[in-house]
Amino acid sequence: MSDAVLHAEGVEVRFGGLQALRDAGVDVHRGSITGLIGPNGAGKTTLFNVITGFQTAYAGTVTLDGRDVTRLGPHARARKGIARTFQKLEAFNSLSARDNILVAAERRHGRHRAAEVADQVIAQIDLGHVADVTVGTLPTGTARLVELARALACEPSVLLLDEASSGLDEEETAAVGTLHERLVSESDVGILLVEHDMAFVMRICRRIHVLDFGQIIASGTPEEVRDDPAVRAAYLGTEGEV
Repeated sequence: MSDAVLHAEGVEVRFGGLQALRDAGVDVHRGSITGLIGPNGAGKTTLFNVITGFQTAYAGTVTLDGRDVTRLGPHARARKGIARTFQKLEAFNSLSARDNILVAAERRHGRHRAAEVADQVIAQIDLGHVADVTVGTLPTGTARLVELARALACEPSVLLLDEASSGLDEEETAAVGTLHERLVSESDVGILLVEHDMAFVMRICRRIHVLDFGQIIASGTPEEVRDDPAVRAAYLGTEGEV
């Protein structure tokens, strides 16, 4: 779509003889949460890696705010406004939450603005009570919030979240979903999330793209995706309910 802040299309990736992505693509809009779902091995993380510049595609384009960033590396794309989190936590466990966020803020804004941005993000995510606590001692849910804060410190246009609810209990998952909804309502950031918790995805996403064997097999609202026979077959091997 022409008004998408992030647009990827025609993405093709091969690993040797394996076609990991075939003509794949997604759209993400400002102030909106978009889901990217699919069975294990469908190519979700590979598509994330292409969008963020960690994986080279042999075909396809990635545009951000209408500008082609396909040939840019990860750091250049981050400076343009693409930030991400990882399924496996990437925070510095020996540093405090505040220092983790400061590192990210300094990379994006330089030392002159890093402390200001870090304090803003700490307040935004409500991390003040653990700001001086070493990240390696924090519960998984809180550590994931620190990683989210690190990404937000880059002031992205698009935020890619890889399994943001992984390792969280039901209450923590609900709180994270509410936080994501608040982030897009208070700013114009667009969120693209990969997630296995279908209830979580269906609750907070405005649109969903479904990958299977490297191809997008469905795109639409949560209701449209849930009722799509191809999606039900991809998940269950039958036409049962997702």
